[in-house]
Amino acid sequence: METLAGRITHYYTSIGVAAVEVSSSLEVGNQIRIKGHTTDFEQKIEAMQIEHKEVIKATKGQVIGLKVKDYVREHDMIYRVDP
Repeated sequence: METLAGRITHYYTSIGVAAVEVSSSLEVGNQIRIKGHTTDFEQKIEAMQIEHKEVIKATKGQVIGLKVKDYVREHDMIYRVDP
């Protein structure tokens, strides 16, 4: 089952980090799927940051920095993949 968890608001190409506006909770260790017009892949959250500080959990309304394994685009959606 997949739950909508956020939306990409910016992608920093040089460092491979996406800015994500969280719409549901996300935690380090969650399996996520990033899906958009030309994007569709899964990955595990290894680390996230809020204002350059490492965090374990993010909740609705927060904006996080998320290291991603592939190129993403603004408006791509992030889904939490629940077992």
